[in-house]
Amino acid sequence: MNQAGADFSDNDAISEEEIVDRVFEAVVEQRLPPGTKLSEAALCEAFGVGRMRVRRSLLLLASREVVVLQANRGAFVASPTAEQAREVFEARLMVEPSLARLAAVRATAADIDMLRKHLDLEEEAHARNQRREAIRLSGQFHILVAQVASNSVALRMVKEMVARSSLIIGIYGSPGAPNCRDQDHDDILAAIHDRDCEGAARGMEEHLEHIQSHLRLDHASQTAIDVSSILGKRSAQAQ
Repeated sequence: MNQAGADFSDNDAISEEEIVDRVFEAVVEQRLPPGTKLSEAALCEAFGVGRMRVRRSLLLLASREVVVLQANRGAFVASPTAEQAREVFEARLMVEPSLARLAAVRATAADIDMLRKHLDLEEEAHARNQRREAIRLSGQFHILVAQVASNSVALRMVKEMVARSSLIIGIYGSPGAPNCRDQDHDDILAAIHDRDCEGAARGMEEHLEHIQSHLRLDHASQTAIDVSSILGKRSAQAQ
């Protein structure tokens, strides 16, 4: 086993963006709980890269507000406050219904087919009780709708808000409550398919309000985990 921060070359195969994506994915799947310390040593070991690459990756994650950098303490997965949680969902309610409306205008037949196949995967994950995979796919649906809307600036915003929402749900989500109702995504897709712009926007708005309604903003919980084991390889689907 390499020592943490070993003499890995800066020409390592994995890029900063790939490291960011892997951490991002683990956050969205709730494998990295809010408040988890992301030590440089653990990240070097997990990805087989040097400290400079890890530090650049952490700066990127911090710029997207997924990670908080604390002087003399290191990097931690962000732990949004209740007020920040409200602000994230307020922002989502401002942005995503408009994107759903745009998606209803701009979606191609190929886009509709892609979204339908994605929802089939969601349903399969729920049927198999694969909670982490269902969470990942649910967040990805929102990203795909933004992608179909064909606005790259808004797409990046949604990606970041979905990741932050996963943190929020991890802290404030009601035990056993579903993050997304299966039928909501189906209804949004049906409206997009029918070119029902207002129906798509209304469906997205009601959907986000439902998710927010299941947050217990007066309660928070955190769980410690082994960062190196989580990020060292892509996890299998949740049991």
